[in-house]
Amino acid sequence: MYLLENNCTDPAWNLALDEYLLTRFPGEVLTLWRNGPSVIIGKNQNALEEIDLDFVRAHQIPVVRRLTGGGAVFHDLGNINYTLVQPCGAGDFNNYSKFTRPIVDFLATLGVRAELSGRNDLLVDGQKFSGNAQAVRDGRILHHGTLLFSADLSRLAGALRPRDIKLESKGVKSVSSRVTNLAAHLPTPMAVEEFLDRLRAYFLKTVPDLTPYTLTEADRAAVDTLREEKYGTWEWNFGSAPRYTWSRAMKFPFGLVDARLDVDRGVIRSAALYGDYFGQLDSAGLAQHLVGLPHRREALLPVLQDLPLGDYITGITTEELLQLLCP
Repeated sequence: MYLLENNCTDPAWNLALDEYLLTRFPGEVLTLWRNGPSVIIGKNQNALEEIDLDFVRAHQIPVVRRLTGGGAVFHDLGNINYTLVQPCGAGDFNNYSKFTRPIVDFLATLGVRAELSGRNDLLVDGQKFSGNAQAVRDGRILHHGTLLFSADLSRLAGALRPRDIKLESKGVKSVSSRVTNLAAHLPTPMAVEEFLDRLRAYFLKTVPDLTPYTLTEADRAAVDTLREEKYGTWEWNFGSAPRYTWSRAMKFPFGLVDARLDVDRGVIRSAALYGDYFGQLDSAGLAQHLVGLPHRREALLPVLQDLPLGDYITGITTEELLQLLCP
């Protein structure tokens, strides 16, 4: 088995690397890695239900969808991630006890008593510090997990707090739980870098034939391509969300406007506008212009700017309509 050295902190690149290791890398591999501040959502989730978009935009926190299921998590440099890829044996998928056992055993050497709780979480003193998820492709399994060590929990709380929007979706919602940093439970204080070094040394000591590996130029080029074409795109991170309906009503000086959108794979499939506003033209015509557009501000803005919005809804501006229609 290889121990891959990865010092990149770009979340889109690191999640592209996970897919590359599962689907194209020969052999078994273990890697430890960290992301800069970011929100990582499960492959079956709707990002709009999981995050506070205003918060992540204001703090320039990227949102990236991973290839595994499960809930949304916050990453920063105080959080350590680990990925293991190997042949998938009988009963390996969803066997979180097997794949988290090395982490539990390592923490015991530091005087921390951790335990697996529920399906895929690790707890210490009843609080969650690790979430885990898995994927299987062509007879190989990828298991990855988080280890909150000294993460900024105030940013975690701010980023993973959805705004009050009426949104009906078939996406898998995250389960709220009390979280904690491992640093708060260590008998002896240490920095995250020391913790990471000790974890790496533990694996080298306990995993037979574990050999350090450095990515080749060909490896990096393949991951770069996957990042650019998938993990760094709106289409994957937001557009691939399960089908949902968007409903938002806002009161303006000129009247109440209620927008209803049906969105599938990030594209508006149907739209309707209701309210007590006035207009020379039927607002159904305005709603029809939205159909077929990606549900994102950047896609709607140029279309709305070219329409006589005031003829459909007297007094409304482009920015006001965007606030009504967009996350």
